[in-house]
Order: sequence, then C-alpha cells, then structure tokens
Amino acid sequence: MFTSLSKVNKGVEIRAGLTTFLAMVYIVPVNAFIMSQAGMPYDALITATALVTLIATVFNGLWSNTPIAMSVGMGLNAYFTFGLVKGMGIPWQTALGIVFISGAVFLLLSLTKFRVWVLQSVPVDLRRAISAGIGAFIAFIGLKGMGLVVDDQATLVSLGNLSDPNVLLGIFGFILAAVLYVWRVKGAFIISILATSVIAWIFGLGHLPEALVSKPASISPIAFKLDVASALKLSLVPVILTFLITDMFDSVGTLAGVGLRAGLFKDDSRELQRTLEADAVATVVGSLMGTSTTTSFIESAAGVEEGGRTGLTAVVTGLLFLLPIFFLPVFRAIPANAVNPILVMVGVLMFSELGKINFADPAVLIASFLTVLLMPLTYSITLGLSAGFVMYLLVLVIQRRWKDINLGVITLAIIGLLAFIFS
Repeated sequence: MFTSLSKVNKGVEIRAGLTTFLAMVYIVPVNAFIMSQAGMPYDALITATALVTLIATVFNGLWSNTPIAMSVGMGLNAYFTFGLVKGMGIPWQTALGIVFISGAVFLLLSLTKFRVWVLQSVPVDLRRAISAGIGAFIAFIGLKGMGLVVDDQATLVSLGNLSDPNVLLGIFGFILAAVLYVWRVKGAFIISILATSVIAWIFGLGHLPEALVSKPASISPIAFKLDVASALKLSLVPVILTFLITDMFDSVGTLAGVGLRAGLFKDDSRELQRTLEADAVATVVGSLMGTSTTTSFIESAAGVEEGGRTGLTAVVTGLLFLLPIFFLPVFRAIPANAVNPILVMVGVLMFSELGKINFADPAVLIASFLTVLLMPLTYSITLGLSAGFVMYLLVLVIQRRWKDINLGVITLAIIGLLAFIFS
C-alpha cells in the first residue's frame, strides 16, 4: 500500500498521525461554527467536516504517500460565510457551487503546467501578503465575535465592553490558547476550546452537554445541495478565481514548508504533483458534501516533527476523524467565545508571514499593504487580493521595471480590475 512499507517504523508513523490529529481536530467545531453562520445546519456541518477531513486525508495518504493531512481551509471558510453569503447576499447553495467550480478547475490545472506558471509569475512576497491578509481577516472576525471589537457610529469600530462576562471569557480563551501554543502543547487549540467551555459551563455562560456521545448527525441537509448553475455568472468569475488562486497558494505554501522540514518534495516531484491532485479532488468532494474549500493543513508539520514521513501518517490521522462525529452533544454545548479566540490565534499564525516579506521593494510594499489592510476592512479576500495585484503592476510600470512584468502578473492584474468593476 505504501512505498517501502517494510522499511517504515510503523510505531513512529502511527504516533505522528495521532499528533497531527490532535493538532488539527479543532477544525471540526471551528468550521461548523463559521459555516453555520451562513444559515447551514450546525449538526450536519460537524459530521461533514469530520468526514471530508477523513476522506481527503486518507485519500492523500494512499495516493501520494505523503504525511500531509487535509481539511476545510481556514480563511476561505470565513470568506464563504462573511464575504459571499452575508456580504454579497449569495445563497450558501450557490457559494458551494463556486467552491465546486474552483475545485474542478484546480483539478484540471493540477494535470498541467499551469500551476508552475502561476507560481513562477507571482512573487513569493505577494503570496506571503495574501496569507497575512487572510490572517488579519480571520482575526478581525474572531475579535468581533468575541465582542472585543464592536461597531461604532463615529469611528466605525471601537473597544467592546470589558465588563461583559462573555467578553472576558473570550479574552481568557485567547490567552489560554496563546500560552498553550507558546508552550508547544500538543492539541493546544482543542484543549483551549474545551477548557474555555468548561469555564463557561461552571459560571453559567453556557449549557452543559446533554450527553457525552450520540448517533452522528446526518449530512443530508447540506450534501449535494450545491447550485452550480447559479454560480456560472460572469460577475462571480473573480470570486471563483479567488478561491482557486488562494487554494493553490495555500496548498503550495504549506507543502513547501512541511516538505522542506521533512525533505519530502522537490520541484515538480511525483509526490508534490499527487498531493496537489489530492487537494483538488478533496475540494470537489467537500463541496458535494457541503463544506467550503479543502486544503493541505500546516498542522501536518506536527506529525512530521514526530517522525512521520509516509502516507501511513496521513491515513492514521484521517481515520481518527471518525471519533468527533460521535461527540455531537459536546460540540453543541461549546459556546461561541470558546471558538472565536481560536480564529484570532489562527490569524496570528498566518499574519507572521509578513516577517518574511522584502519591504525594501516599493512595489511589494504598496501591494502588500493594500492586500493585508483591505481584506479585513472590506470583508473580502477578493478585493484585497485584487488591489494588491493591480497596484503591484502599476508600480512596476511607474518604475519602468519591464523585466519584472510577465504575462502572469498582467493577467492577475486584469482579473483584479474586473473584481472591482463587478463589485
């Protein structure tokens, strides 16, 4: 089943799979929490998120023989809910259609050299700015959800009520998550969610679970409910491309980081190609089951640090995601402010990409600034990404840096202009 399985230390691979599971199991309640705000049933999302993670991760382990786990990507799930459904008034069924189309296109492009062309065309600094911008977007959503940032007619936003017990609960959850992360505790985020929930139950800020385990919820309310026909509109092309490009950059960035540490990938290696193919297939399957874009998870690095080097690690991680679907009563009882702090922490980690950007380049500086600032302020990854590409090309033209202008940069800038026109 796996390459050179007889030479693999199965104990190490199994332990690595468990480590990755503990590092990323938080995605089950967090994704359900985010996407349920788009009007989708929370219970069905718990089951769908766990099953999509299981299918995608096991499939990748068998197909590519790499220790990379996959699940619903943070950032695009928030954009799905707050950008498309709440912001643009798009029904969640149509939004799932957008995810399906972007995944299908990604799958087709994974079989060509297009991915290489895009990655060679777009400077790595802009890719880092996109990640940081999405981090700021997620963190802003988390801070608003916590009540730490509130609406203000005079200044648009202001500090929330620090005497509100729910706000204080959110602050506690954030500090706990940050401390556990700094201490490198395995499963820091899920531990923080559960510990904050217990505090909420003790002080009457939430309801105790009615039971510990139950029969898994059906995914029928969201499975195969996508509306592809309604997503096939010219005005939605920039949005589809945003999902496509962001997923591509996110996946390649994650694989580059984890792969470098584990010595897994070389440029255009068979393992890299197959992992990207699995990523694309997972997004298509996820949209059919009722979830947003699926991507490679950076938490896979936790398993790699434990010694995971083959697909056996991924298979173990994926199979463990059978467990969450039986703990629905516990997930139902988790208060919002046990989850919102994790959004902020995920944003913090993604925002760290700014530290690697070369701000001495004026084109990169201006493009990165607009990308990072506009994503949270406009509640749109599309507009932030588009502004960055447009300004990057404009500054290059002003500086007459013709050698840095290529067809990829021009194409993405044109798409960016279309996004502003259709917005």
